[in-house]
Amino acid sequence: MRFPDEAPVTPAKKVGLRAQLIRLGVDLNAVDERFVKASGPGGQKVNKTESGVQLRYAPLELTVKWTRERSRALNRFLALRELAEEIELRISPGTSTRLKEQSRVRKQKDRRRRRG
Repeated sequence: MRFPDEAPVTPAKKVGLRAQLIRLGVDLNAVDERFVKASGPGGQKVNKTESGVQLRYAPLELTVKWTRERSRALNRFLALRELAEEIELRISPGTSTRLKEQSRVRKQKDRRRRRG
């Protein structure tokens, strides 16, 4: 797989994802990419085009499927970002932004529950 440079996102997001992949030591050659038909809303467009992306990272046996957007390029970028987050959760949970956000929300809910 190659990095999705054609994705319609800001250059800062592309740089951030590329830096995260380098920091985690993810080899994009180890990522298997398949294009699948999306399900759900979108009508004829999603029924006849394979705009969904399924990424499989063999070293950790991770699979990510992303079909939320109509654009294949955007789905590729978002699937790769999701895969990077999953790899970070497995390799180094201490640096995971997703875990930090979940703990922040959990603390906030606890505070509200104690006040109420």
